[in-house]
Amino acid sequence: MPSRNLSLAAGAILVLLALLPALGGRYAVDLGTQVLIYALFALSLNVLIGYTGNVSFGHAAYFAIGGYACAVLLTTWKWPLPLALPAAVVLSGAAAAVIGFFCVRLTQIYFAMLTLAFAMLVWGVAFKWKAVTGGDDGFTGVSVPALIGNPTSYYYFTLAVVAAGVAALYAICHSAFGMTLVAIRENDVRAGFIGVDTRRMRWASFTVAGTFAGLAGALFGMYNRGMYIENAFWTTSAEVLIMCLLGGIHSFVGPLVGATVLHLLQVLTNQYTPYWPTVLGLILLTVVLVLPEGLVGLAARLRARMGRP
Repeated sequence: MPSRNLSLAAGAILVLLALLPALGGRYAVDLGTQVLIYALFALSLNVLIGYTGNVSFGHAAYFAIGGYACAVLLTTWKWPLPLALPAAVVLSGAAAAVIGFFCVRLTQIYFAMLTLAFAMLVWGVAFKWKAVTGGDDGFTGVSVPALIGNPTSYYYFTLAVVAAGVAALYAICHSAFGMTLVAIRENDVRAGFIGVDTRRMRWASFTVAGTFAGLAGALFGMYNRGMYIENAFWTTSAEVLIMCLLGGIHSFVGPLVGATVLHLLQVLTNQYTPYWPTVLGLILLTVVLVLPEGLVGLAARLRARMGRP
């Protein structure tokens, strides 16, 4: 069960997010929708990185699979949203389970390279399978039910889905399953000695991470009314990895903070200069050299210096 303070903070943030359309304009609603989607995407990756200790360079693959699947089911196959969205999430989870079955047989850099290889394979399929995905033109004109057809109603739909997703991930990460993943991250040999099937647990965490990435991808595709091959490219995997590092990978809320700060910085930077990749590189350098525990770790250090618990 979350602590009383955490429950109060989560409730206050939900209220503020619910009031955003009334307090801000259309721009704030669009920005809020994007931040919510990226926050869920980053949180899904942190199951693999922060809790299991496995660095993935290919998490965009499941984001893209969820997005493309939802887009095709809604638009080409004319499925209703209550069927299309769960089906897309299940498909991305199934793809993560199949790919994870092979990836978890390796560790460290070989694991990371294999995730990248599979992600580029997914990108290649999306690029070449033009009849289904639209190829390099993208899958455009995604059908969205009229009930969530305007920006404000879609924002509330995204807020409800992301809040449910975050609550589910919190329960997973703080369960016995999540604590076992932390034990594997800290010392997988010792975890194996006490009877933990480390490979099977890593496979399960890989599947969970891919499933929630697919949910974020489905929300992204409906928001943009399209999916594009760039969403499966390695740069998308790198950006979500930096979101986790910026916020702090050893904290549940770290990726939420990192995704919010990094996306807002990107939007702000692009208003003044086209050199966002340079700024992104500087952010990564700063995190690696100065903030290894991310912004959440920095806040904890500042609180400790001020003598607060």
